[in-house]
Amino acid sequence: MTTPSRLDLEQDVVSLTAALCDIPSVSLQERDLADAVEAAVRRLPHLTVLRDGNAVVARTELGRAERVVLAGHLDTVPLTTPANLPVRREGDYLVGRGTTDMKGGVAVQLRLAATLPEPVRDVTYVFYDAEEISDEHNGLARLARHHPDLLAADFAVLLEPTDDAVEGGCNGSLTLQVHTRGVAAHSARPWMGHNAIHDVADVLARITQGQLPDVDVDGLLFRQSLNAVGISGGIADNVIPDHAVVTVNLRYAPHWGPEQAVSYLTEEVFAGLEVEVIDNSPGARPGLDRPAAAAFVDTLKLPVRAKQGWTDVSRFSALGVPAVNFGPGESQFAHADDERCRVDQIVAAEAALRRWLG
Repeated sequence: MTTPSRLDLEQDVVSLTAALCDIPSVSLQERDLADAVEAAVRRLPHLTVLRDGNAVVARTELGRAERVVLAGHLDTVPLTTPANLPVRREGDYLVGRGTTDMKGGVAVQLRLAATLPEPVRDVTYVFYDAEEISDEHNGLARLARHHPDLLAADFAVLLEPTDDAVEGGCNGSLTLQVHTRGVAAHSARPWMGHNAIHDVADVLARITQGQLPDVDVDGLLFRQSLNAVGISGGIADNVIPDHAVVTVNLRYAPHWGPEQAVSYLTEEVFAGLEVEVIDNSPGARPGLDRPAAAAFVDTLKLPVRAKQGWTDVSRFSALGVPAVNFGPGESQFAHADDERCRVDQIVAAEAALRRWLG
């Protein structure tokens, strides 16, 4: 058994970010980093620690009137170039895999865990695995199944990169496949069959006609979109295809539940067509009317906008915990070959959350 890398939680948050990034943790390969995080938080006597797979939960138990969650995922997307690691400093940026998505946020969590032994709110620090891949592996979802009591709170903050703002709630995401059926024939005699790929034109036209307007939810404007994200069909150049598939993705505002989104596509946009639902992840309302959320926004005094996309705040919403996204980084750099995070954003995020918790 290898000895876990030792993380120095007394170093500044930027150096800690670099140290976290230099422990590779591509999805499903987070063990070394999870070991290091667990060892680091177990050295802090004011925290109670639990390990579940490659997820680590560390909690204060001070009996405060409020409990909040700070959550961040440990995994990254795969390395794509030799320049992804080790991390390096270039001017105002820390450059390398994980700097933006989202080890800058994880470093902020660890620094607060180490240096705020008596926060004004009880805090549950959640470090989890497998966020960047399919839902079946997601560590936060596993924690919700195995230890839902550990995620109970008045409010949660997911430290995803938010470009110097607070992002409330998130859109839902529905993916389905529309199947068109034809009759196979020799391509020299197309009149003997029926071309399923040609019928895709109707599906694409319906997508154009089925676009949805932006929606105000709890004072934040969510953009909605319906897009074809994949088309497949055909088996050979000399065969009229008898089957084609259009994969469609709907990003819907959190004023709808997942059933309403399915109903809209199956009963309205693609009524009469063969449709197969592949995945449906519900959105999350901002919840900014809750006292704990309002206090967070008031303390940070940053712009507040809707999250245009899906994040794990949805999982907290499903547990009845209002949640926002707030963390260092510019989303345009997430997953990029030149992934990078501004140093001042990491420092500012730590300072902002310290004001709120301290």
